[in-house]
Amino acid sequence: MLLPIIMAGGIGSRLWPMSRELYPKQFLTLHGKQSMLQETLTRLAGLDIRAPLVVCNEEHRFLVAEQLRQIHQLAGNIILEPVGRNTAPAIALAALDAVATGDDPILLVLAADHIFADVGAFHQAVNLALPYAEAGKLVTFGIVPAGPETGYGYIQRGEQVKDAQGEIFKVGRFVEKPDRVTAQGYIASGEYYWNSGMFMFRAKQYLNQLGKFRPDILAACQQAMQAHQPDAGQDFIRVDKEAFFACPEESVDYAVMEKTDEAIVVPMDAGWNDVGSWSALWDVSEKDGQNNALTGDIFLYNTSDCYINTDEKLVAAVGVENLVIVNTKDAVLVINKSQVQDVKKVVEYLKLNQRSEYRRHRETYRPWGRSDVVVNETRYNVNRITVKPGGMFSLQMHHHRTEHWVVLAGTAKVTVEDKCFLITENQSTFIPVGSKHMLENPGKITLELLEIQSGSYLGEDDIVRIKDHYGRV
Repeated sequence: MLLPIIMAGGIGSRLWPMSRELYPKQFLTLHGKQSMLQETLTRLAGLDIRAPLVVCNEEHRFLVAEQLRQIHQLAGNIILEPVGRNTAPAIALAALDAVATGDDPILLVLAADHIFADVGAFHQAVNLALPYAEAGKLVTFGIVPAGPETGYGYIQRGEQVKDAQGEIFKVGRFVEKPDRVTAQGYIASGEYYWNSGMFMFRAKQYLNQLGKFRPDILAACQQAMQAHQPDAGQDFIRVDKEAFFACPEESVDYAVMEKTDEAIVVPMDAGWNDVGSWSALWDVSEKDGQNNALTGDIFLYNTSDCYINTDEKLVAAVGVENLVIVNTKDAVLVINKSQVQDVKKVVEYLKLNQRSEYRRHRETYRPWGRSDVVVNETRYNVNRITVKPGGMFSLQMHHHRTEHWVVLAGTAKVTVEDKCFLITENQSTFIPVGSKHMLENPGKITLELLEIQSGSYLGEDDIVRIKDHYGRV
């Protein structure tokens, strides 16, 4: 059986303003009816697999857990990286966890943010690679190129593997993203594939090869996993922070695949797309008669070849073409489709000026539900809060702010100091400065409320958590 390892640690800044540091593209529903992470996992149906392991940033842990829960694949199978160290250490953590019980499974390493138009062809390539991974080879999947793309690295194939049951080749070399003339030469030769970043190998074989070529990375990961412990609710595997901080940063390509003699490449022609830009998303989206890809409430007149996505407001586009228009609750992007790589200029500006829009959305997701900042002023905020059944705030207090909670729908169980009581629709309660308090949804339906914060300081670091059900500090 295959053990899927899903790499979910990216940021995806090229899809700003929808993709942000605290809610990157792999958790968004951009293509299909599920998030990209969920699509990655459901795409595996039909393969002989175990429950997957997901490797993600610690800041995304509750988001990942909720998305796995929604598709019934949450089983203590989330490895938390305290800091990003690229793919070689991330895969090492997963491999070390996999062999901890003495087993040696075959790992199928996938990114959480890829699209496949032909799932059957994806399965076919995986099954073709399986016996070679079982025999100790380190398999990479090379995407049959659709054209001279300059945004991908390439893999040059070497000689065909002896007695192969299909087109399977030794890896000749890995090459970086080329210029257009070089890319055209690669395509003309017929010897090159796009580097997909997908792999298959035995866990112990990967660790052996990593120890051979990068023993420093392996040692740091081993130390980090030796002190690992389950986190809140047994959903998470938390590694030792100090040990992992000391781990060098390196991709699996540089650390192992470019150096080993055991690497082979299996071609894959499955309509693959890594959705690395808004134009790439337009490429794979359904379009109307004027070649527009549309999501949301949109009016068009004399408009063509556009990608338009709006989450709430009506967007009207008249007499325009070849644009990307993306509207979120707190930002609007308008950019020519030929210049979508320059979205990074916006993100760089936001970071430089310490604007929150590069990092978080107006609406943020929490382990108990979500919070939408409706009004944000210096001395008062108004948040619309949604608490799922069974969800609860931490027992907490604030030094600088009061809070007024007004229930819009459902029932809230409120604790203030030593008093515990219920409030329901159109009822409210007040939390004085310095009072220990907690809110819980004890009902069967979603709890909706308005939270009015007021005071001299309203920062998140004024939350003093006394007890937390979700293991937050």
